[in-house]
Amino acid sequence: MTSEAAELLEVLWGRASTAPVSASQLRVLFILEHNDGVNLRTLADALGSTPPSTSRLCDRLQAVGFVDRRPGVVSRRELRLHLSRRGRAFLAELRARRERALQSVLEQMPTAQRSALLEGLEAFCAAAEAQIQEDDASDVRTA
Repeated sequence: MTSEAAELLEVLWGRASTAPVSASQLRVLFILEHNDGVNLRTLADALGSTPPSTSRLCDRLQAVGFVDRRPGVVSRRELRLHLSRRGRAFLAELRARRERALQSVLEQMPTAQRSALLEGLEAFCAAAEAQIQEDDASDVRTA
C-alpha cells in the first residue's frame, strides 16, 4: 500500500509541473533553500554527486535565473551558491500547485479519514526527521 500511495503522490505532484527544472535541479533548489550560501563541494556532498556534475546543474539553474553565484566573504576565489529571488518564487509557486493538487484529493475524503491521515502523517514526519538526524549524526562520526 505504501508504494501505491507514493506512486499516486508522484503522479499528483507531476501534474503540478516542475518545468523548467529537472528532478535533480529541483533537489539543488531545495538544498539551497535550507543551506543558503553553501559552496559547490558542500552541495555536491549533499547530493552525493561530484563537483563537476553539480557545477553543471548549477550552470543550468543560473541560466534560468534560479541560482546566484557570489564570491565568498573569507576567500573571494570560493564561490557561494544562493537561491535567487526568482528561485524562491518558483519554489513557492510549485508548493502552492502541489498543495492545491493534494487539497483536491483530501476534499474527497470523509472527515474522519482525513483526520486519521493527518495524525498518521504527523507521526511519519516525526519519525522521518529523527531518522534523518540520526543518519546525519552517523555520517559525521564516520567522516
